[in-house]
Amino acid sequence: MFYETSTNAHGLPHDPFKAIVTPRPIGWISAMSAKGEVNLAPYSFFNAVSERPPMVAFSSAGKKDALTFIEETGEFVCSLATYDLRDKMNLTSAPLSRGENEMEHAGLKAAPSRLVKPPRVAEAPAALECKWLQTVPLTPIGGGDPSYYLVIGQVVGVYIDDRYIIDGLVDTAAMRPIARSGYRDYFVATPETKFSITRPGG
Repeated sequence: MFYETSTNAHGLPHDPFKAIVTPRPIGWISAMSAKGEVNLAPYSFFNAVSERPPMVAFSSAGKKDALTFIEETGEFVCSLATYDLRDKMNLTSAPLSRGENEMEHAGLKAAPSRLVKPPRVAEAPAALECKWLQTVPLTPIGGGDPSYYLVIGQVVGVYIDDRYIIDGLVDTAAMRPIARSGYRDYFVATPETKFSITRPGG
């Protein structure tokens, strides 16, 4: 099949786009407002975009609380969403009113960060402390108001649970991180599905 996205006339019961660009890491973003309000929400349009210096980015549909809080204070944290935390991660996607704490709503504990004010998810095996760099409106072809905003941050601190550092390497598969697919589907990384390939020339 083939269809043009301008009309989206694919004839399927659901848009297949997100089922193709998959699996997508989940940016479990915590942010704090100027008043000290904490927001925690999962974003499936998320990834690392630079290594030196390390940077991450996530895309927000509209100007949600996380984006607003980040622009107010210039900081955020990305905690690793894992299989063991999947239900609580899902609870943090609830459309709560501004100022309501999603961590408390989901029964999660907040752990203090070292270099930024927003807390990390204490139960998460890893977290990235970030300073906000910029927000890029994703303006579509032909112009018009953007419906998504790309938030870019530089990672200034990294937390890793020492239990997952084996022989000097992070055992990512042992953490069992989850990733988003299309529809209501997710994937989970496990030691059984991990494989290694050496790139040509090194």
